[in-house]
Amino acid sequence: MVKIAHFGSWESPLSAEAVAAAGGEPRWIGAHRGRVWWAESRPGEGGRLALVREGPDGPVEVLAAPWNVRNRVHEYGGRPWVVIDTPGGTPGGEVLVFTHWADQRLYRLAVDGPDGPGEPTPLTAEPDREHGWRYADLAPGPEGTVLCVRETVTGDGPTDISRDLVTVDVTSGAVTVLGGGGHHFLACPRLSPDGARLAWIGWDHPAMPWDGTELCVAPLTDLDSYAVLAGGERQSVCQVSWESPESLLALNDPDGWWNLFRIGLDGTATNLAPCAQELGGPLWTLGQRWFTPLGGGRHAILRSGRLAVLDEHTATVTDVDTDLSWWSADLVVVDPDGPVLAAGAATPTRDVTVNRVDLATGATTRVSAEPVAPADPAYLPEPTLRRFAGQDGRSVPAWVYPPRNPDYAAPEGTAPPYLVYVHGGPTGQVRPTLNLDTAFFTSRGFGVVAVDYGGSAGYGRAFRESLNERWGVVDVQDCASVATALAREGSAEGTRLAIRGGSAGGWTSAASMTMVDTYRCGTIMYPILDMLAFVGETHDFESRYLDSLVGTLPEHEARYVERSPINRIDQLAGPVLLLQGLEDQVCTPAQANRFVASLDGSGVPHAYLTFAGEQHGFRKAETVRAALEAELSFYGQVFGFAPPGVPVLDLRS
Repeated sequence: MVKIAHFGSWESPLSAEAVAAAGGEPRWIGAHRGRVWWAESRPGEGGRLALVREGPDGPVEVLAAPWNVRNRVHEYGGRPWVVIDTPGGTPGGEVLVFTHWADQRLYRLAVDGPDGPGEPTPLTAEPDREHGWRYADLAPGPEGTVLCVRETVTGDGPTDISRDLVTVDVTSGAVTVLGGGGHHFLACPRLSPDGARLAWIGWDHPAMPWDGTELCVAPLTDLDSYAVLAGGERQSVCQVSWESPESLLALNDPDGWWNLFRIGLDGTATNLAPCAQELGGPLWTLGQRWFTPLGGGRHAILRSGRLAVLDEHTATVTDVDTDLSWWSADLVVVDPDGPVLAAGAATPTRDVTVNRVDLATGATTRVSAEPVAPADPAYLPEPTLRRFAGQDGRSVPAWVYPPRNPDYAAPEGTAPPYLVYVHGGPTGQVRPTLNLDTAFFTSRGFGVVAVDYGGSAGYGRAFRESLNERWGVVDVQDCASVATALAREGSAEGTRLAIRGGSAGGWTSAASMTMVDTYRCGTIMYPILDMLAFVGETHDFESRYLDSLVGTLPEHEARYVERSPINRIDQLAGPVLLLQGLEDQVCTPAQANRFVASLDGSGVPHAYLTFAGEQHGFRKAETVRAALEAELSFYGQVFGFAPPGVPVLDLRS
């Protein structure tokens, strides 16, 4: 029998504990000798990344605790493992090389030794300072070596970082510094098929990689004599792969959209299928793969997360008809004769798993373990992509998740509270896959709307750049426009709107609470709160990000001061909840600490929870559980109901 209860107060079988335990998403998928490998997060083991491979009877864990296959390059990390053939061509021999979080060193493991895989042994030397060398974007190098990007910490400041392309001998651990052609940032080092040349992507401050990068090629023995074959100040090359010793394939956006190009060593470039669609994405982490060649003029590619095949003979991009609607930027060929690919894939009601897909038939086969279902699918939301009218005539895409719980209905004539979710980045994008954090709330009678505000990826360069110099304005306006529209049409209760987000989403949540009166309250997770302080406190990768988002300093210092929530506490529209990891090097705890210190005694109800051992984003099961329960209690107190089954959050003024 369906119970009648107010929106937001429904009981749900989807507990915070179940959500936290289910967060084992696979990432960094690859293949070697027809066998699929991947890293897999383990929230119940402190959030470590285990390494798993395909076995004859199911997944096999290659690296058990305490090994944590993760690195700190750019503080967001990069591809942390590679498998190569044993030097000398020993039949059946495979060597795994990976990065370990605890010390950031490279380790070696003989995968198929006579006595089994054994224990990993360190390859690279221990640096003089903790995490002083960091390795990422691992790829096969000249025989018996691994090619990668190495960061070196050169001082005590957060921007005291240099980078090189290096090779590491998988037997001796000897590191050969190749250089980097003078670029401060390096990505995607790839050795030509004949071993004579190296290709890579480089860029420099103040550009972010989606602003402008250069595709460089040089003799392997002399990177300083590199030639720039593509890219530039307002072109973003985000992936490169050798097609032959004389040509490369690269994703670039000279016309405002990431498309696939064939590029000759003389710099001639041919767009293989011109289209006003994104076939690439922002290079937040090193080692992503939005495309992979299939041979015969065909290429598997992602079109805004959908799996497609680009046929250069017809200059077309055609979606692959599968039962999975979203695919990760981890495309890898497992069997070229099929052809068969592997990647992470999901739907709005099915969590990400590693899947093989036969491109001839579209048939998919799950490779990783089936996620434990924390709730019946009847309790999971079914989102709808809508476009809302924003200011200045802009169209604002947003995914709308109405409440869903078969056990409950709300009193007739009432509308649900809505949570406006703001993604991070801000050069990011909403991912239309199963999000149990969202389901935790929708199954309790909340609506959730996830907004791709101006500046988001996936809609071309012009849309990304609509946020330039207007961060804290366009994002705030777009989210408020969506929330107001939902309330105006009766889908949401206009007096019970909240905003929530982490990182750049935390910034927009905090800015919104001080700039508009749309929301009753806000949840602010690991945020930016003080723009001027962020420039001096954050890590090297994003230390000049605000040059484009806000303006250069010191010319535009007034903008930094005026828009920063820490300077607008007296204008807060309602209560706030802050959640912060204490080891965050991107948005440091110092900002949240100062913000809360200013809130104390202000009369604004607030709560501040910190989590030891957490960096940028929450990985531990106990953290995820505590954060969700606190957030639910927070909304209950502000909106006037008592959520069942969660501790009461202590709000102070």
